[in-house]
Amino acid sequence: MPDTWQAEVDEIRRRERMALEMGGVDNVKRQHDGGKLTVRERIDRLIDPGSFAETGQLAGKATYDDEGNLIDFRSANFVMGFARIDGRRVVVGGDDFTVRGGAADASIGGKQVYAERMARELRMPIVRLVDGTGGGGSVRTQGNQGHTYIPANPGWNHIVQMLSEVPVISCAMGSVAGLGAARVVTAHWAIMVKDTSQVFVAGPPVVAAGMGEEIAKEDLGGWEIHYRNGVVDNLAETEDDAFRQVRQFLSYLPNNVWEQPARQEPTDDPQRRDEWLIGAVPKNKKRPYKVRQIIGSIFDADSFFEIGAGWGQSVVTGFARLDGYPVGVVASDPYFYGGGLTADGSEKMTRFVDLCDTFHLPAVNLVDQPGFVIGTWGEKAATIRKGATALAAVFQAKVPWVSIFIRRAYGVAGAAHANTSGLNLRYAWPSADWGSLPLEGGIEAAYKRDLLAAEDPDALRAELMEKLGSVRSPIRTAHAFGVEHMIDPRDTRPILCDWVEQAYAVEKHQLGPRARGYRP
Repeated sequence: MPDTWQAEVDEIRRRERMALEMGGVDNVKRQHDGGKLTVRERIDRLIDPGSFAETGQLAGKATYDDEGNLIDFRSANFVMGFARIDGRRVVVGGDDFTVRGGAADASIGGKQVYAERMARELRMPIVRLVDGTGGGGSVRTQGNQGHTYIPANPGWNHIVQMLSEVPVISCAMGSVAGLGAARVVTAHWAIMVKDTSQVFVAGPPVVAAGMGEEIAKEDLGGWEIHYRNGVVDNLAETEDDAFRQVRQFLSYLPNNVWEQPARQEPTDDPQRRDEWLIGAVPKNKKRPYKVRQIIGSIFDADSFFEIGAGWGQSVVTGFARLDGYPVGVVASDPYFYGGGLTADGSEKMTRFVDLCDTFHLPAVNLVDQPGFVIGTWGEKAATIRKGATALAAVFQAKVPWVSIFIRRAYGVAGAAHANTSGLNLRYAWPSADWGSLPLEGGIEAAYKRDLLAAEDPDALRAELMEKLGSVRSPIRTAHAFGVEHMIDPRDTRPILCDWVEQAYAVEKHQLGPRARGYRP
């Protein structure tokens, strides 16, 4: 029998099998007992079956006897490679918490950085499954090396730059701290799993030692905190639910900024006119309405994927489809502060507009904006500062944009409905109501002296309301060409389905990275 390399190949296969054992039976059991899947189970459930092509499976720590025979092999605690999600190629990488809790002293660094480089240089999306410190340091590392070191986040140049080039998704799969937490939030979209995920700068032991604060990990960085403050965008009930949302989020985005998002086969009539829309907005201006029901009627059926529902709740953001084309959706929710723009809502809007602009998704703004939330609370939250940032994001956006005026547009915040210096595609419902200030408060400010001097202030106030209210009709604005279209609410979907085809035709000439980059 001729000489072959079969023995060496057999040894490679043996060590690959050892790598599949991860941190060993006991550590795998501990992972399962904590209600968590292992990293390899997570990857298998996220991707298309059988599509995972692992990179660096043999990376890890081997122990040899004096004769050079292998005694033990422990894989590196980061698993990565190529895979397919709904048929599209992606890079997926995840921390193996069963090996040293994901800390850097388990040879994670090289593989982790390589995964980011693969995604960026090959121009494909990356999904991070973060568990533990995510490659961050440990005092054990210093003990093993015999010296300390100046901190440096490995591969952070790639991580920052790729935000302007390819979709980046981060999933907090367990207790995530330090560098792991930074990797979660330095993404276009982040999700955590209810009750099994926590995110913090430093975990409870470090907090207790450094701050003297004894606190449980869920109270320090659980979902009730970070789903409500915008650290993560979405919340999953289970790990499988997280993977479902990852797949759905990705379906609206292109592979990279040099491509356009893919159109799905339309399943909804673009000419559909829902009759109930004619009465969707109450004539009583003080009554709220359910904006998500309006979104469901205007866009393709069951296509709305909300982002950031747990925070900045006066602003609704998410992806949807029009005749199969992915688009971004911005709206106000009158059930929260009357839909007024808060500091958190401004930050949420900024991030979402940047996301749409980065990946060339045309945007639809369903406008019902009474203005910035006012009063002491609004001032202490720096609302005007964050609101001005949101306004800048809207004016910087280059994607095709259309505004549907459902009801109010007042003041500086109302001016954030679009880049008003550009070509405006604006459609107004008969319920539209706009101006520098609402009449109800504007009269008090503009006619303060007159009201104070009046013998009957209430009568004068009523007289002014009737006089000024007569010019309040949006039709009068249309007469002055202050708004381009007055439409029947039931015609909104057919109009937008006609617009979106042209929007995609225009945007294909603007592909590539935006000059300003993406800010997480």
